[in-house]
Amino acid sequence: MLTASLLSKYDRPVPRYTSYPTVPHWDATLDLEKWESNFSQQFSIENSQNGISLYIHLPFCESLCTYCGCNKKITTNHKVESEYIDAVLKEWTLYLRLMQEKPIIRELHLGGGTPTFFSPENLEKLLNPILSSANIAEDHAFSFEGHPNNTTYEHLKTLYDIGFRRVSFGVQDNDPVVQQIINRIQPFYKVQEVTEIAREIGYTSINFDLIYGLPKQTPESMERTLQKVLSLRPDRVAFYSYAHVPWTSRGQRLFDENDLPSAELKMQLYRLAKFQFALHGYHDIGMDHFALPTDELYIARWREGGNGKWEESRLHRNFMGYTTQSSKLLIGLGVSSISDTGNAYAQNNKTIKEYYDSIKLGRLAITKGYFLDEEDLKFKQYILAISCKGATSFSPEDLPVLEEYCFPILRELAADGLIEWDTNGLKLSVKGHHFIRIVCSAFDLFLQRKKHLQTAEIRYSKAI
Repeated sequence: MLTASLLSKYDRPVPRYTSYPTVPHWDATLDLEKWESNFSQQFSIENSQNGISLYIHLPFCESLCTYCGCNKKITTNHKVESEYIDAVLKEWTLYLRLMQEKPIIRELHLGGGTPTFFSPENLEKLLNPILSSANIAEDHAFSFEGHPNNTTYEHLKTLYDIGFRRVSFGVQDNDPVVQQIINRIQPFYKVQEVTEIAREIGYTSINFDLIYGLPKQTPESMERTLQKVLSLRPDRVAFYSYAHVPWTSRGQRLFDENDLPSAELKMQLYRLAKFQFALHGYHDIGMDHFALPTDELYIARWREGGNGKWEESRLHRNFMGYTTQSSKLLIGLGVSSISDTGNAYAQNNKTIKEYYDSIKLGRLAITKGYFLDEEDLKFKQYILAISCKGATSFSPEDLPVLEEYCFPILRELAADGLIEWDTNGLKLSVKGHHFIRIVCSAFDLFLQRKKHLQTAEIRYSKAI
């Protein structure tokens, strides 16, 4: 049972582990030649086996949602679309020069910002040159993020015809009081309308993003939001804890912090929603994600084998969150995007001007990153296995480090009934599945050693 005391105990600031090591521990500068060489080497290994994943960041929004911590540019001037598309296509060309053969695109995601800020015609101008220069995997997974207020039939049909089958709508909250304070006025009928259109066109997976912990949220308002949005039966729900990080997101400074739910109230909202998800047939995939049994995310996580036993999870996790695709090589295009070769990370410039300046000079817009050493790679695999499979096995050669930094934490987690473990490995309990971020943090050596970035405080959102 998820008791209030247990939730309170483990409501700690920890990373979401879309990478390990996490971004605050990366180097402020990155050797570009070394990155390009590493990329080419990893591409030659990965492309023929699993293809590549592609993330394109489209940063523009017409209005500021004050809760948002994403990299975005607020403007109503749609003339910015063409210049940005040209820059992204030039960046893609720079990556093509590092590839020894045509890339096989297995996964593609448009994130933001607001991808549907771009007209359907301009989305075609962006995507067609990229896709025509690559081979598309037969079982590809193309997805995009849509704002219910400005996602049109034309957006959905255009992207469907290109090959998109999954869409994620940012619902966040349906209460008018909450919507007013977060500056996201979004009538429920718009959510219903765009959901029905997507289904009529043929989208096979529709996700709703919801957030708990927003200003003015109450158990009553959360109950009303959940009843309405779950009546539409989205295939997936991403239920995120609001991360109040005004030191990095200036829009959040507009909040009166007295309007934020207390820690106790936030936990009440969390427990209420978990109950409603289960009541409506959604299963906890892990790390904020819930899915119906018919959705591919559930199937990848909990697929039953022909012998009656649960087969090993096929989930993977990267900067796009959980994915059913197995490619370890992710190319991030656009301002602030992150690329991952499996053994190195690189992040693009965070401002549009700096991003444009780099691309105009004919070089990748990388500004920071990290090359993983042998120890990093091993502990990255422990974290990935726990977050995707709910279990991991320990390598005997890692035992000295595990015994010094990780096992003391595992003993406490086991005492609270979150895991079963011995020196061979661990497995999450049913209760522990709700605390995946906490269990993963036991293997975060940067966090446990507290030795990196000693001159700067590293802040994370809380686990619950």
